[in-house]
Amino acid sequence: MTCRMTSTLRTATVAAAMAVCPMLNRVSAQSDETKTNLNMSQKERSEIADQYKWNVADLYATDEAWRSDKEALAAECERIADFKGRLGRSAKDLADYMEFEDNLSRRMSRLFIYTSLKSDVDLRDADMVALTKEMQLLYVDYVQKSAFARPELAAIPNETLDAYMAAEPRLAVFAMDIDRIKRGKEHTLSDAEEALLAKVGIMGNVPESAYSIFSNAEMPWPTVELSDGRKVELNQAEYSNVRASVCRADREKAMTAFWENYRRFEGTFGELMNGNVRQNIFSATARNYASSLEAALSRNNIPTSVYHSLIDNVNRNLPTFHRYLKLKKRMLGVDTLKYSDLYAPCVNDIELKYTYDEAQQLVLEAVRPLGDDYAAVVRRAFAERWIDVYPNAGKTSGAYSNGGAYDVHPYILMNYNDQYENVGTLIHELGHTMHSYLSNTHQPHATADYAIFVAEVASTFNEALLDDMMLRKLQTKGEKLSLLMSMLDGFKGTLFRQTQFAEFELAIHQMAEEGQPLTGKVLSKVYGDIVRKYYGHELGVCSVDDCVALEWAFIPHFYMGFYVYQYSTSFVASQALAHKTLSGDAEATRRFVRFLSSGGSKYPIDLLKDAGVDMTTSEPFDEAIRTMNELMDEIEKLLAD
Repeated sequence: MTCRMTSTLRTATVAAAMAVCPMLNRVSAQSDETKTNLNMSQKERSEIADQYKWNVADLYATDEAWRSDKEALAAECERIADFKGRLGRSAKDLADYMEFEDNLSRRMSRLFIYTSLKSDVDLRDADMVALTKEMQLLYVDYVQKSAFARPELAAIPNETLDAYMAAEPRLAVFAMDIDRIKRGKEHTLSDAEEALLAKVGIMGNVPESAYSIFSNAEMPWPTVELSDGRKVELNQAEYSNVRASVCRADREKAMTAFWENYRRFEGTFGELMNGNVRQNIFSATARNYASSLEAALSRNNIPTSVYHSLIDNVNRNLPTFHRYLKLKKRMLGVDTLKYSDLYAPCVNDIELKYTYDEAQQLVLEAVRPLGDDYAAVVRRAFAERWIDVYPNAGKTSGAYSNGGAYDVHPYILMNYNDQYENVGTLIHELGHTMHSYLSNTHQPHATADYAIFVAEVASTFNEALLDDMMLRKLQTKGEKLSLLMSMLDGFKGTLFRQTQFAEFELAIHQMAEEGQPLTGKVLSKVYGDIVRKYYGHELGVCSVDDCVALEWAFIPHFYMGFYVYQYSTSFVASQALAHKTLSGDAEATRRFVRFLSSGGSKYPIDLLKDAGVDMTTSEPFDEAIRTMNELMDEIEKLLAD
């Protein structure tokens, strides 16, 4: 299951002085399980009824209207020079600047989202690609022209900032931005240095862009002959299909061919990753951070101890993960569990299928514990064409929710094909959508954007509601076993696998920071050792073939700067919060809805504390492990009947 949540574009000079636009990076929450591919064998878009397509006219009625607004915004961007030398002069000047930036970022988000949505439903549309690049160039140009602002803001004494806040009511909504100014002072450079970083910053995206183009468009794929005589080209999508085959020989052949193909380009992928890591280290060092990890976590005030504790807690609970793997081995009926078996169905001949209309009813029933107001907005999403439902030729694969259009509504991209997994994807993306909708509704634009650290809480919370409802709805033993194992697979994929990725990412950055060279072979050695540890290779739990060491080259998230750990932390938090709601705790449910409405009004750790989860302790993690063991207890009871 994949998603992509694009947050509202925040200003570079106040929020983080990012050298590339967040919309360019898409602030992606897309998992590694399905990467972006063209759906070339699907229907043409014109063959799909309008009711199943999102309505981008809510953003702009026509491309001409978009063009007019873009040109007006470009002219407005030139006004940034008027603020130079004024930011610390008075409370009024500071408020004028903050409001100018806030308005600019709101309008720029809307422009970006229009082009990205239209492009994603047909990636063959070169005109839309060109419009998106126009926005990227406009943004980069603006970042360079506004580079003076960060040093000016940092030069304002904290006492003066406090006095301005007290004197000017308009600054109240920018309290979080001003707090970030205070916290970021030691990491702010001179005018000339900030301008230089802004100019070279666009090059920092080159490793990711080159990786994306090569891995998605130019990399040749191997062809294998399956047991039924079919010859298939093992691109990313086809590999995802074959690795879930009931035929073990096909799974093994596909895995070997797929990863050995990556080995052919191990050196190329190694250089791309090396460039990515070196860029992260350069940026952290230039801004006087102790490490690239500290730099990545700094904006949202996340202690590095949270990252390290996650890895420590997962390693401490690997026996629980190994219990899951042994249970999978038992249900598959194999003598030795292999890495190629991990995506195989544990219960054969169980295929839950639901039409899109049926999926809507399941979703509405599942979210009932969150109240009538929540359900009413979900109904609006269905009725008012917030969702692009079906695959079509040229449409990007996977799914995401884009909540960055503050003045409109969120949008959801789906590729619905009547599988139960798609129902889970739908309610997952609606979790993101509701988070964005409620934050946009209850917060001013300045605090509507929420951090990725909490983004996956709302989505995986919704999945927990769906799983609970379906466990009560399903009747047969086979159906229940299939769903329970799917829930355990969620723990594997989101908690353990993403932490495994986080441990790898931390290890290679630490190696580079210590002056060790990063090559493709070095990266494969580090990754292979971590995978074998997690899956109990030496303990005989799961056999990991040598070729699996190349899997790191398949994961696009390693180009997003310590991103993946947030899947795990969000999952842990959502499990704890959902447990309280499902147990009938009305106050906990009210706190959760308030959390969804809080946007970025506080730092993520504080928002989760208000909701009822303290991520600086091991308690929510321990509770998630208890839940996982309870699921395995239930499976063992069913197997014993």
